[in-house]
Amino acid sequence: MKVLIAIDSFKGSLTSLEAGRAAERGILRAMPNADVTVKPLADGGEGTAEALITGMGGRTQSVTVHDPLGREITAEYGIMPDGTAVMEMAAAAGLTLLGEEERDIMSASTCGVGEMIADAVRKGCRDFIIGIGGSATNDGGAGCLQALGFGLFDGNGAPISRGARGLADLAEITADGALHELRDCRFRVACDVKNPLCGEKGCSRVFAPQKGAAEEDIPLMDGWLGHYAETMKRTFPQADPNCEGAGAAGGMGFALMFALGAELRSGAELVMEAVAMEQAVQQADIVVTGEGCLDGQTAMGKAPAVLAALAKKYGKPVLAFGGAVGRGAELLREKGIDACFSIQTRPCTLAEAMDSRTAAENLSKTAEQVFCTVKIASS
Repeated sequence: MKVLIAIDSFKGSLTSLEAGRAAERGILRAMPNADVTVKPLADGGEGTAEALITGMGGRTQSVTVHDPLGREITAEYGIMPDGTAVMEMAAAAGLTLLGEEERDIMSASTCGVGEMIADAVRKGCRDFIIGIGGSATNDGGAGCLQALGFGLFDGNGAPISRGARGLADLAEITADGALHELRDCRFRVACDVKNPLCGEKGCSRVFAPQKGAAEEDIPLMDGWLGHYAETMKRTFPQADPNCEGAGAAGGMGFALMFALGAELRSGAELVMEAVAMEQAVQQADIVVTGEGCLDGQTAMGKAPAVLAALAKKYGKPVLAFGGAVGRGAELLREKGIDACFSIQTRPCTLAEAMDSRTAAENLSKTAEQVFCTVKIASS
């Protein structure tokens, strides 16, 4: 029997591959002759780069960049064996890089993301996969573009200042000084946000409050981003602030799409494409997936449900393991997951359940029992 395992991370407990390997150990105890393949699974958010780097034999790169407030930090990204650079915006411009009292959305910049991209370009990368979740910024990606050599100038011809506030002074955007290698680069962006750049559903109104924006800041930033979009159109006529995803990551989606020609994709679908998941599904007899909590949220397009839909395209049975099986998990049958299993084997505290060793052991034991049943049913 050929078994494909692709489990999303159990956040705070197991990475995607740690979960996959744990399930593999249990399956092989039940069915020693099984042909098991383990692939990483992620949705484009936190942990995506790590999953791809580890799962695909990539190598980690370290580079000194500037964090959202302009302080030097070390950010990491990966380069895959085929030369594709895999990075997360949050590594250089993430909200988790700031203390709650440090959140300053008016000054927070995406400069560090551009510095990561530039470093990868200098190392020969021309294909990029970028996850843009978890940002601390609302500068429309202006800082990123500046770090890549684009000119964003005020009325006096001076570079605008960092952060959302700098957009208030923007008069001109030029591409003359941008890294010339960018014209040969392909950018695929993991993004499940559909919001436009501006307006009631734009990034300032919807996402900026959780990044520290005061209520009075919101209409100001929204207006500045509208002006930014109009200025962008003079250099990139196709720039559309109403395009789905333009408001992702504080407008980073807008900059990547129209200044760098990026394609915004479902995070889970993009990851599965990168690891050749469809080919693996076609070759499998059964597909195993899961995540930390299997519930109604999983059914709303999270990675295990996306994988299950792919499996059903080829008529493959799908089993899912979770640290917990919560409310709404029954909806997963409609999404192609045939059965869900909680890995908890006894009453315990949340801290005990999330201990990495305990979680791995529980997942392994549960997979073993489930596949003992599979063995009986298939004999």
